[in-house]
Amino acid sequence: MREYRATDIRNVAVVGHGASGKTTLVDALSFVSGSSKRHGSIKEGTTLTDHTPEEIERGYSISLGCAYAEWMDTKINLIDTPGYLDFHGDAVAGIAAADGVICVVSAQSGVEVGTEKVFREAVSRGDPVLFAVSLMDKEHADFDRVYQQVKERLTSKVVPVEIPIGAGPGFRGVINLFTRRAYLYTPGSRSGEYTETEIPEDSRGAVERYHQELIEAISATDDAMLERYLEGVEIGRDEAIQGMKEAMKRMDLFPLFAVSAEHVIGIQAMLTELVQLMPSAFEMEEIHAFKGAEGDHTVEIHAVDTNPFSALVFKTVSEPHVGEVSYFRVFSGTVGNGQDVYNATRDGVEKMGHLCVAQGKERIEVSVLHAGDIGCVAKLKNTHTNDTLSTREHPVRLPQVGFPEPVVHFAVHAASRNDEEKLQQGLHRLHDEDPTFETSYNAETHETIIAGLGERHLDVSLAKLRRKYNVSAELTKPRVAYRETIVGRGEGQGRHKKQSGGRGQFGDCWIRMAPRPRGAGYAFVDKIVGGVIPSGFRPAVDKGIQEASARGILAGYPLVDFEVELFDGSYHSVDSNEMSFKMAGILGFRAVAPKCKPILLEPLDQVEITTPDSYLGDVMGNLSGRRGQILGSDSPEPGMTTVRALVPQAELHLYATDLSSLTHGHATYRRRFHGYEQMPADAAQRVVAEAAKSRKEEEEEA
Repeated sequence: MREYRATDIRNVAVVGHGASGKTTLVDALSFVSGSSKRHGSIKEGTTLTDHTPEEIERGYSISLGCAYAEWMDTKINLIDTPGYLDFHGDAVAGIAAADGVICVVSAQSGVEVGTEKVFREAVSRGDPVLFAVSLMDKEHADFDRVYQQVKERLTSKVVPVEIPIGAGPGFRGVINLFTRRAYLYTPGSRSGEYTETEIPEDSRGAVERYHQELIEAISATDDAMLERYLEGVEIGRDEAIQGMKEAMKRMDLFPLFAVSAEHVIGIQAMLTELVQLMPSAFEMEEIHAFKGAEGDHTVEIHAVDTNPFSALVFKTVSEPHVGEVSYFRVFSGTVGNGQDVYNATRDGVEKMGHLCVAQGKERIEVSVLHAGDIGCVAKLKNTHTNDTLSTREHPVRLPQVGFPEPVVHFAVHAASRNDEEKLQQGLHRLHDEDPTFETSYNAETHETIIAGLGERHLDVSLAKLRRKYNVSAELTKPRVAYRETIVGRGEGQGRHKKQSGGRGQFGDCWIRMAPRPRGAGYAFVDKIVGGVIPSGFRPAVDKGIQEASARGILAGYPLVDFEVELFDGSYHSVDSNEMSFKMAGILGFRAVAPKCKPILLEPLDQVEITTPDSYLGDVMGNLSGRRGQILGSDSPEPGMTTVRALVPQAELHLYATDLSSLTHGHATYRRRFHGYEQMPADAAQRVVAEAAKSRKEEEEEA
């Protein structure tokens, strides 16, 4: 393929709610442009960017995919992103790598929660957005209804640039409001052939109304144009298109189009408008990167070939027989096939062997990539998502993709004990591919924990684990790391005496136990006077107490926040040793601790839930049912409320799933560990009973 400079490159992320037609649209854009030789189908599993077994089996996008379309001497890099919120991290990455966004809205379903989230993400980054009303050929398609929904729920600055001719099975073409011409598509056409005609008689009233709205909206964004428009001067097509482009860059306008990707109706027009309306990589504002490996000050990065090379890895994919493939956006300079580059994030050198551009699962090797382009390379030694590639002479670190935090947690166990090591390796590779999939080890509960954006996210991750790494795993509810403590005082003796012929064992200690403030930890106080226990044996008592306290009193959880005072005891000149006094400490703890009113402590998380006001009552009621303690609330924007509460960790398993169901996906939440507090007696009794049952089962198995 030919080389493209930044002025001839458009980087476009295709986003929207799940099943809105994004993948089919990307497939159609590439096919109609001639860059792809086959027009694929979701049903047949042959689309350009949904090619993994998990995507083909489920019929929806799981990971972002890259493709391109060459049109009007311009390369349009298309980033197909997942629509379901469980895979929102890849949508965020796709938007970060792009300069503009096509927000796809189903003509059947209209604006959905996923549409709102990706639109807000694009606007927060300052990216121009073009709306595409998709699936216009389907039953119950309604362009005007979707237009009003976009205006009411997303932005009042939306304006149609094309309107449909017909709808549902009768959808047969579009009318372009810039040219005021109709484009009737040839039935059965494979590549979107059409006939340009006069506007049909029954559409002229709508066209005049929409055209007037379009020109007024464009004129209102430019004072000089507005003045001429008010004076009655006609705004020409080219001037209107340029005015729309500038308004889109300022996010003053959001154009709306109508398409059927399956029947490739409106696809040629959209390709043309992408070239004319979307900014080139060169036209986008500079970004600020940290200069040098230390990053003590910033430098502006422009999409210019003559500047030093810099690129951000925004996606990593692991492929069988290939290894890791890194997808990157070149922000400045050029990179050649086989060139050595510097990973400023990890302080390492990488060789860009077999430099490629992606067309779905196919990779086309190229000799060079210019500023603004998107490419991929396989088998980098130590480069991962969010790493910056630059040069050793001019090292920089580009702003990273802000991935959403995981909200669903499970404990994971290999189905076979022999697969434990393979499981850990596979989990870490999955994290390299998808930063929103996290894995950690909880030393207190001795469990490996995985976390993701939803149950569907984790289900797909385990499917990848089986396919790629031949490891089957099972998910269980994570154990809660309870603690125990005491609220009373007590004293008693720990005496260890053993005689079995020859030298015996003897240790004798008297201890007092008392509670300490929450979070103060453990303290050992040596109050021995007169040498009743030699100084060399006293630390052994301390060790014994700490060892016994780790196993708790009530339910086997560590005892915390208490003080032990060693105040008396005795020893034998021959039979006493460190081990004897360690055993005395253990026995002393077991004798005294139950007298000190032991209680269970449970871990609490501080949660922050942001919800539309219409769901606030349901959210508050649900928190109350989870023993939540409301701390306060505020209103970050009109119609939204953020609630802060303390909730026991035991009550938060799958809370994200329930919250999404409760609010139809509109609420978000974050959680942070807060601390430990005393557990209510009834809840504590259930935990103690469960622990006793588990111990009994373990003893029976042994």
